[in-house]
Amino acid sequence: MTYPAAGNRYESMPYRRVGLSGLKLPAISLGLWHNFGDDKRFDEQRAILRRAFDLGVTHFDLANNYGPPDGSAETNFGRHFKDDFAPYRDELIISTKAGYDMWPGPYGNFGSRKYLLASLDQSLGRMGLDYVDIFYSHRPDPETPMEETMGALDQAVRSGKALYAGISSYTPEQTLEAALILKELGTPLLIHQPSYSMLNRWTENGAPNLYEALDQVGAGSIAFSPLAQGMLTDRYLNGIPADSRAAKERFLSESALTEDKLNRVRGLNTIAAGRGQSLAQMAIAWILRDQPKGSPVTSALVGASSVQQLEDTLSAINNLAFTQEELTAIDEFAVESDINPRAEKSSAVGRWS
Repeated sequence: MTYPAAGNRYESMPYRRVGLSGLKLPAISLGLWHNFGDDKRFDEQRAILRRAFDLGVTHFDLANNYGPPDGSAETNFGRHFKDDFAPYRDELIISTKAGYDMWPGPYGNFGSRKYLLASLDQSLGRMGLDYVDIFYSHRPDPETPMEETMGALDQAVRSGKALYAGISSYTPEQTLEAALILKELGTPLLIHQPSYSMLNRWTENGAPNLYEALDQVGAGSIAFSPLAQGMLTDRYLNGIPADSRAAKERFLSESALTEDKLNRVRGLNTIAAGRGQSLAQMAIAWILRDQPKGSPVTSALVGASSVQQLEDTLSAINNLAFTQEELTAIDEFAVESDINPRAEKSSAVGRWS
């Protein structure tokens, strides 16, 4: 074995049950959306993945189009899996998704049975896996019947190529519809992956809101972009660094960093300092906070560009408790800021025609 995992890897990470299922996820999971494509050195990727598992992160989250280029994150993860993690397959939760533009023509996008099942086969091939633990519909498809999309997820599970079915970026109403169809097919909805952060609180809106809908159907949730694409870090407290994501217009535009939003971030940073946490650590802890019915979020999905950043982020689990005074103070600054990374991309704009 080239990589012997740490013997104490399960001693510090809390694990949370996903809805009413028998599955548990680590409180913090690692997403491979960024930093695992061909633009990142392979040895740096390896170090991040190894350290994550050593610290109890058992869940690695991917999608067919993660890179760059599209598919490269899965290909690279497949190499890491073969080299390091194959002996630990039964200790890992590996997920992937399909729903965004992946290959040319009318069959490589959105939510048809043709696309989803072909994409799953391709993902398994890239990663060298017999199955994934969770297969997601990455976004709702306004032109494909929900029965077809959910039927494809059911088929993926029944074929043994996925153990559980998930959805991402679905509205509360769409979530209830999807869950009902899956239940009738005999494959329960396991989990929803929405964007959620102190500056992106759409999941709390509506009647029912998303978390109330998930509670109704017994599903869990895993929040992506809990740091609002880097806004909820110390990165932008004193301006926009030249090498930052905002400066490069990569998933966060410079125009989004208005002085009003930055003042909110500075206010949150002050509260975090009073808790003895970095802003990023408090943002993760807030995602996982207890509420009257318990935390509605099963796991926070984070990225990492270095081992040090990963370790700093995972330290959030050392202080997940909030006083009512802290929550009230946070709510003064933690308001919807129109930075949902999936809001515009979930429409049918750009569909092949």
